[in-house]
Amino acid sequence: MPGRHTLRAPSRRPSPAILLAAPTKSSIWPREAALPQRAWIGQGSEVPSAHAVKRGGITRLFWQPIEPPAAYIKNNEEDRNETVSGLCCASEAWRLMAANSYLVRAPLLDPKQQVIGYKFAWQKTGESGDLAREAEQHQLFSFVAEHVGDARLGLLFLDAHSAVLSAAALQILPPASTVLVLNRADLVDEDHLAPAAGLRRRGFGLALRDADLAWLESDETVVPLITHVELGADHPELAPISKLARSRKIPLSVVVNRFPGWREFDACALMGLNGIFGDICRTPRLPNPAEKPSPQAVLILQLMQLVQDNADIRHLEKILNQDGSISEKLLHHMNSARFGLDGRIESMRQAVAMLGYKPLFRWLSLLLAITSKSGFSPALLQAAIIRGRFIELLGQGLLHRSEADNLFVVGTFSLLDQLLGIPVDQVFSQVVLPEPVALALRSREGVYGPFLALAEACEQDDGGAEALASALSMDAQRVNQAHFAAMVWAQNIKL
Repeated sequence: MPGRHTLRAPSRRPSPAILLAAPTKSSIWPREAALPQRAWIGQGSEVPSAHAVKRGGITRLFWQPIEPPAAYIKNNEEDRNETVSGLCCASEAWRLMAANSYLVRAPLLDPKQQVIGYKFAWQKTGESGDLAREAEQHQLFSFVAEHVGDARLGLLFLDAHSAVLSAAALQILPPASTVLVLNRADLVDEDHLAPAAGLRRRGFGLALRDADLAWLESDETVVPLITHVELGADHPELAPISKLARSRKIPLSVVVNRFPGWREFDACALMGLNGIFGDICRTPRLPNPAEKPSPQAVLILQLMQLVQDNADIRHLEKILNQDGSISEKLLHHMNSARFGLDGRIESMRQAVAMLGYKPLFRWLSLLLAITSKSGFSPALLQAAIIRGRFIELLGQGLLHRSEADNLFVVGTFSLLDQLLGIPVDQVFSQVVLPEPVALALRSREGVYGPFLALAEACEQDDGGAEALASALSMDAQRVNQAHFAAMVWAQNIKL
């Protein structure tokens, strides 16, 4: 294990005892973190948790005891020189426990279907009980703290309860964009109210998932602390609670949790409410059989077919110049900072020659997704881009570079019928896709199909991601890192 040390116990110590070995660096903490080389505590029923304090740009960890799951405590009664490696703090323990947990994201949408945040959770495993729930929440906090960095993903909603309000990872999570979702029972005791109030002072958001109108109107202790109320789309008091929230002197936002479908989303959008739409990719609006691709979509499909056929660059230039908006977007794309070109690209021929046919096909697949004449959904476009990038990252190192490009197209095209509002067969009739791509889209089979199936599974609470990842010889760490990286990448895509 990287950073592993063999530590020997001090000559004088009580027995039984716990010896924890700490890696010199841990990805849980920022690079500048000053980590202790080892930690020693006696009388073994507790394991240290790290309290992070920043002073002068350096994050230092101070140990304080917590009660962890018993499985992560090592008793050295029989061998005083035995070592325990890989646990530098409670956060490291939770990270190790997350080795078989798969991240699930649910987008937070505003009334215009713009993605303004996410709710994160682990895919359900069948384990239950307070101890398992606490362990899962520590895992999740640590994972998000480790990966979020400076990413601008919007508001991040994380389920929590009273026992994790002092979690070490909360020292690293960005307060202004983190909202902890609690029950009223989590904020009854003074021992729970104090850390909650401390989090609010630091800028964290607090949401309640079981509030009712009478309580919101009468409570004077907890209500001043909360920033959000999470309600179901069918909550009988949704409208009056929303009205109360708007009239409050202290800002309070109502967030609708888990829209069952688009009808409920549309109704809440008319009320100006934001909401979490976990099953957005599995809840399509019914396509209109009479709907036809827009003229611009037809042109893009024609260009994609020419690219597939390796057509002469002069022919491509001629078609590109038929639509001013497409050519303008391509020039803007090529002259953006990401390419770092010395001079400006001025013509379509230059742009195509510099970009290359494979990347051009990929760019056109994204452009096609925003050509819907009616019902365009920015949230679905975001989901399609994440899917494409997600499975492209999963394929790196397993497939050839050219096949990884095809993976991106598979991911984005998997939601194309919903994005365009037309049956997918109409799309396939306009452009001949490579057979492995078509096979993956139709039946989730072939070379690319298992990657797409895994990405789809990671969008569902009970999607069975573990079995699909195992079939690809991947572990949860690789899948989760690719998933989060895809979200960050997609956030920066401008079309």
